[in-house]
Amino acid sequence: MSTKQNPNKDSTSPKPNKKNGRGSRQRKGRRSGNNGGGGQKGPDPFVVEAISRAKSRFDQQPPAMGLPAELNPPPQNVKLKWKLKPVPKQVEREVHDIVCRPGEFGFLDDERVDEIAELLGKRPISLEQALSLRAALNQEKAVFSHGRLQRRAQEMKRKYEGGESVVSLSKRYDFPPVNLFRAILSARNWSKNRIKETLREPERKLSERDLKEFRKAEAEDRVTHVNQAETHHAADLFEKVLCNHFEANGVRFRTQTDLLKEQVAEEGRPVRTPDLLMLDHVEINGVPVAWIDAKHFYGANLSFQRKKTQKQVNRYVEEWGHGAIIYRHGFCDGLKLKGAILLDASPIDLTELIEHNQRLNDERINQD
Repeated sequence: MSTKQNPNKDSTSPKPNKKNGRGSRQRKGRRSGNNGGGGQKGPDPFVVEAISRAKSRFDQQPPAMGLPAELNPPPQNVKLKWKLKPVPKQVEREVHDIVCRPGEFGFLDDERVDEIAELLGKRPISLEQALSLRAALNQEKAVFSHGRLQRRAQEMKRKYEGGESVVSLSKRYDFPPVNLFRAILSARNWSKNRIKETLREPERKLSERDLKEFRKAEAEDRVTHVNQAETHHAADLFEKVLCNHFEANGVRFRTQTDLLKEQVAEEGRPVRTPDLLMLDHVEINGVPVAWIDAKHFYGANLSFQRKKTQKQVNRYVEEWGHGAIIYRHGFCDGLKLKGAILLDASPIDLTELIEHNQRLNDERINQD
């Protein structure tokens, strides 16, 4: 045992004061860039440049893509007020568990819809918004679970060939039914191309049991099902009523169809095709809007959806500057996109779209 004493033991000399020294808090402040200047950030250079480009786009030579060399009359100044009512971020988080259950990827029956409506209570989110949020959550789940599903594909194949149904496996393991069915085919060493071609003509290329299971999987899957015709038609109708709204406000624009035809003729493929390309100087709530893209869903504060939309916004900003995204079912106030303001559909007459959706719902009920 050593008899050497610790020179600091029982010492009366004052200990260093970490609060006054270079403690962890001060180091943390340096890492975050806080140099005591108040921490106020200046305007985002990306947004500043986007706004500048939107304001000067008609002066650009050669003209930006899709813009005529001359406009007669010249671009007019149109200022619009747009009342917004975004869903609070905390409310969206609370609704996650209400609308999304493991293995629930298909249409909801009336009883489940009524249950969701009751559980929403007085939260400032509509039933339509909540159901659209459910679709976004399931879509994100489908994307993020893809790797896990591929790793378990052989296991799913064994259970399926042992007699368990695709829908049963979907509910048990929380995989979208159609993705699960594709994984089973992949585990049989089918190529991606063979799977794609087979599911285009399932009656001709699937066995009796596989066809039956595939049809059941499609019926229980509104996320990764093959036929998206209804969704696309509803989106087209939303774009149509959006055009009607801006025409009624005296705004000139080119449509996605116009841009698509022109770009295919000139470039051989679509390059940048927002739903509306403004031919006037439009400001909405004081912000320049050079283009608009319509989304026939709720703008959820989810990373997958946000990143996908931001990439699209970046392409449009590069060509025309600042624009806008309009969400049919509103958006979360936590969702932020650089280069575009977020709008909801509250000022737009949606009568035609609502009637269309009602007809589809009635047809679905009659089929059941």
